[in-house]
Amino acid sequence: MAAASTTKISWRLQEFEAHPRTCLSLGKTSGRLLVTGGEDCRVNIWVVNKPNCVMSLTGHKNPVECVQFNVSEEQVAAGSQSGSIRVWDLEAAKVLRTLMGHKARVTGLGFHPLGNFMASSSMDTNIKLWDVRRKGYVFRYKGHTDAIRSLVFSPDGKWLASASDDCTVKLWDLSQGKTITEFKAHSAAVNVVQFHPNEYLLASGSSDRSIKLWDLEKFSMVGSLEGETAVVRCLAFSPDGSCLYSGASDSLRVFGWEPDRCFDVVPVGWGKASDLAVIGQQLIGVSHQLSCISSHVVDLSRVKKSAAAVIQDIIQDNKPLQDPAQPRAAALRRNYDSPATNCSSHRMKRSDNDRRSPDGERRSQSEDEAEQSSAEIHCAADYKEIFTPKRAISRTPPRIPEPFPAPPDDDGVAAIGRQLKDLMPPSPDKQPVSERSNLSEVEQLLLLQAPPLASSTPAQRVEPKVNSSAKPCNPAPSSQLAPPPQAVQQQRMIPGIRNKPLGLNVADFLPSTASHQGGALSDDDVLSQISKGHNTMSVILSSRHKNLQTVRSTWAREGVKNAMDAAVSMNDLSITVDVLNILNLLPSLWKLDLCTMVLPQIDKLLQSKYESYMQTGSTSLKLIMKHFWTLISETLKAPPAVGVDITREERHQKCRECCRYLKNLGNLVKSRAGQVGRHGSSFKELQLLMAPLDDGL
Repeated sequence: MAAASTTKISWRLQEFEAHPRTCLSLGKTSGRLLVTGGEDCRVNIWVVNKPNCVMSLTGHKNPVECVQFNVSEEQVAAGSQSGSIRVWDLEAAKVLRTLMGHKARVTGLGFHPLGNFMASSSMDTNIKLWDVRRKGYVFRYKGHTDAIRSLVFSPDGKWLASASDDCTVKLWDLSQGKTITEFKAHSAAVNVVQFHPNEYLLASGSSDRSIKLWDLEKFSMVGSLEGETAVVRCLAFSPDGSCLYSGASDSLRVFGWEPDRCFDVVPVGWGKASDLAVIGQQLIGVSHQLSCISSHVVDLSRVKKSAAAVIQDIIQDNKPLQDPAQPRAAALRRNYDSPATNCSSHRMKRSDNDRRSPDGERRSQSEDEAEQSSAEIHCAADYKEIFTPKRAISRTPPRIPEPFPAPPDDDGVAAIGRQLKDLMPPSPDKQPVSERSNLSEVEQLLLLQAPPLASSTPAQRVEPKVNSSAKPCNPAPSSQLAPPPQAVQQQRMIPGIRNKPLGLNVADFLPSTASHQGGALSDDDVLSQISKGHNTMSVILSSRHKNLQTVRSTWAREGVKNAMDAAVSMNDLSITVDVLNILNLLPSLWKLDLCTMVLPQIDKLLQSKYESYMQTGSTSLKLIMKHFWTLISETLKAPPAVGVDITREERHQKCRECCRYLKNLGNLVKSRAGQVGRHGSSFKELQLLMAPLDDGL
């Protein structure tokens, strides 16, 4: 089998559309289940590597902000923007409990490893401990001064760790109901915490791009890993606790401590990783951008996980890595005690002030709320296979699931494609090399095998391969095989993240016909191919750098409005995009006159063929609608003032101009909201946000 001899370290499993503004979580026990939630107020259950949703859970009336499986993956909890939490029993396909008590949106959830307890955190800075079998919370923990982002129980179930935007990590004793200690070494918001599976060790990842390791016996920092290039969002210890995995931007980093070191950096095209699960010799990672979710696999047998593996890799670079033969040294610190088999043995201390209140009791689940919740099973076969009741002998996913097979090497596919290309006679409608260079080797192979169509273009023949969606689609009638010119343009959008340089044609470095198979390119020929277009690109980048320096100096001297004016006057969208990417991060700098200047540029960006330009324009448009639409509509609806008010007239003129631009953009967004894929999802989000434009002013 091709997969057996592959040399791939990482590969993508799938990509599909879920919800607008997605939140997600992997099942850590099997690594095969994924739960997602979003603005549509639904919670969907997916099987990793399968395109369709298994089950859709409804009941929330507000957008879902966070989701979490319990340890056995038989229950799932979802916290909403309103502060409510719902817990579903997946085997019974019904809501188990509705928990009310938080005063702001829920930011984190964590299930106790041994029983029916669950912790939740919120923007209200409180942590609440729940017993999902009862109404009301068991205990409330107070101490953080800002939103809490992550919660995790210790493996023995006695402690709870929390990470917050106040740059601290707190450790709570569940039996005493109080803080054990507080760690303050981070300089920015802490996004994630993870306990070591065996030892008294805690890891925390922060927006300051560092990972800290804390000794839970001495309550001191024993490691600071500074190798990250972006915000740390997800961490996972290896099952034996020998190393720590960090889902970095487009890569997986493998760290060791005492001493601090990075064992390996594995390129993975997952963008900003959101969650990790380690199952056997594979690491499953999931990420999301807007409503698009992608899952990837890393073969850990080929990843360096120790100093011995690094040395071995230097000696034998072409073989899979083996774990060192010598046993691991004794643990440097204390291990967790063997936990009891029943969570009820852990007595949770309650105080008069922090135990559940009558108000919290009244706000708990009611019969009406239970009736409003439902579970829609979309794939009965998968549901029956996965969520067979506990009394059954066989239950899947199995405790040790089969590893995901790796795809064949690209070199083998490319070699087959070149052989077929040499054997195939040239066809009259053959594509130019400049157009074929943007297609992958697999797509070129399919193109060569496809019969020529008199009325079709190369882009149309490749379209079924390029356009993939999680939703099933029906074949179009023969009269609809040739899409309109606008549809062809939609398929040619250049993605913002690519796994190869744009315009690089591998065929330029290889003999293209059978008559040249015996020869080899000289070094000079190879270098000339590599350096092709280098001088032109150098001139373009130098000019862009010079223009950006001009904009920066204008910003420093005359302010943001004149800097934006200078960027627009250069008639270079790349400069405009660079400036907008900064302004999108600083909403406080936006003014009404800046909106009138930026809106015409947004129109150009939304129609650009570059995905990154479209995303920048979309972000700017969302910012304008959220912060300025109320001002614009109220100004235009206000009755005329008595007397002469020049300031009011100027503001009214700017609002009228902005409204005109926004209505034009609204028509553009509506025309593109029907697109398939993440571009269509982005335009659908904009369409919902711009719905108030339909009201007459």
